[in-house]
Amino acid sequence: MIMLQHTKLNILLLAGSILFFSSCKKFLDQVPDDRITIDEVFKKKATSEQFLANIYSYVPDEWEAIHNFPWVGTSDEADLTWSGSPNYPVNIGNLSPVNISFEYWGFYYQGIRSATYFMNHIEENDEIRNLNGQQLIDQYKAEARFLRAYYYFCLMRQYGPVILLGEDVIAPDAPASNMQLPRSTYDDCVSYVVSELDKAASVLPPVPQRNGQQSDAEFGRATKGMALAVKARLLLYAASPLYNGNTDPLLSSFKTAEGIPLISASNDQGKWKKAADAAKAVIDLGIYSLYKDPSGDVMKSLQGIFFQGWNDEQIFSRKGNGLAQWDVHCTPRQAGGWCGIGPTQEMVDAYFMSDGKLPTESALYSQTGFTNVDGQIIYNMYINREPRFYRDVTYNNSIWQGGTMQSPAPINFFVSGPNGRNGHPTDYSKTGYLVRKNVGPTTNIGSGGNGQRQDRPSPLFRLAEIYLNYAEALNEYDPGNPNILTYLNLIRERAGIPQYLAGLPAPANQDEMRQKIRAERRIELAYEGHRFFDIRRWKIAPQVMGTMHGMDITRDGDAFYTRVATMTPHLFMPSYYWWPISQYELDRDKRIVQNPGW
Repeated sequence: MIMLQHTKLNILLLAGSILFFSSCKKFLDQVPDDRITIDEVFKKKATSEQFLANIYSYVPDEWEAIHNFPWVGTSDEADLTWSGSPNYPVNIGNLSPVNISFEYWGFYYQGIRSATYFMNHIEENDEIRNLNGQQLIDQYKAEARFLRAYYYFCLMRQYGPVILLGEDVIAPDAPASNMQLPRSTYDDCVSYVVSELDKAASVLPPVPQRNGQQSDAEFGRATKGMALAVKARLLLYAASPLYNGNTDPLLSSFKTAEGIPLISASNDQGKWKKAADAAKAVIDLGIYSLYKDPSGDVMKSLQGIFFQGWNDEQIFSRKGNGLAQWDVHCTPRQAGGWCGIGPTQEMVDAYFMSDGKLPTESALYSQTGFTNVDGQIIYNMYINREPRFYRDVTYNNSIWQGGTMQSPAPINFFVSGPNGRNGHPTDYSKTGYLVRKNVGPTTNIGSGGNGQRQDRPSPLFRLAEIYLNYAEALNEYDPGNPNILTYLNLIRERAGIPQYLAGLPAPANQDEMRQKIRAERRIELAYEGHRFFDIRRWKIAPQVMGTMHGMDITRDGDAFYTRVATMTPHLFMPSYYWWPISQYELDRDKRIVQNPGW
């Protein structure tokens, strides 16, 4: 939380687009030659729109997985190359209230405070009202309301129950006692945020608009679908075992000052119905569809999800982003990249085979021998895999073209090879793989950072997730409902693998269906920031985290193809279900209850 700025402010008049600034430069920064009061900000259309643009700047840039967000590198999905990365202390158990990586408590509260201030003052803007009518003021207010609710959601997924600030902004001269605010129960937080998202959705347009007309130039602005999609994910989380009927002894003292548990120990199956209904509401808008390339080519469809910007599958995407960093960190050294993000062997093993079955179930899977594929010797573990595997993973001797490579060539991770550990003191994959998903082949910024970038929006919510959310929630409260397989099969059909009841038998019972849905979710949403939260909300993190594996990057030749533990474990401790609140915040607000185990 931050206090209101002084009445006299120095305002930077920003130029260009008002959507999703890639930096977090504050709109209220001091610029000596341009001083206006905060009251004057809401008298002019341009300055009010610039204030709103700054509220958008708090939307997290989650594909910047090396420096900014830990969801990929501290789950069981991938291992990051550098021990200097802020992911490293998290993975080795060196996270604490006084040693926090990825601390976003204060950051999101700044966004919340700015959104509230905007909502409280935008009605004063007669210039907008005279030019565009009350409708635009209502829309801008709804945008701010949506963003505020989204930032609460971001806090809740990372920290659990949070402080709900309400509709007032604390004055700069308020006594310190006014800053002593308690956390609300998780269920109360959910109810409040859902209510705010519903209010925003009732006003926001279904598609980006300018002057009441659909406008591609406005892509990135809040829409009805964005508000409903955030609601659907929030309610899915709220229905899950971490928040619904959690009787973990560690939570015994996790209560309000009045003794009310901050996390409910009572299981409410109705929460799953709410989650299913919320996901279906997004589907029923009828304005989103799974992206499919006009050619019918499965690989082009899978790649186009990310490279065909603002396609009909993308519900909520960030315009300004750090995807160039994602690109260069996932690109091989051989192509001018940094070999930075390597899928774990556990993730490689999770991809289906081309027959639609898991490797443990399929006769097509082999961990011995090699096959000559177009002149390249490929380990049989990588043969006959599903299309998403080939889109997502760069494996030994797979073909790559991009970055500084002008023509396609095999990439290998042997110890003495062009991407191996002998060739660079730090820049080599620790697992013998690299992530390929959503890696822009024309990005080339590895040398000095001045090369070409492949710009595109970074999707935060897309329809495939909503289908999986719906199937999961439906299976929990209404097992056997035919819509479960309908929406699961839509994902599999687009992925180019056999569907259940059309080539594969249907899962036999609710538990088997649950496992199939989770397996599909793990692959369809791989490296998009979901797995970190999924293994927590399902309470399976203690089973899947710990020692991660990869190929033996210390060897050449056939000896490379041996499963070994990676150098860095991915530890999970009981306290790791939620991030610690920093000691700084605890010292400021004595009424905050720290998260369990910290």
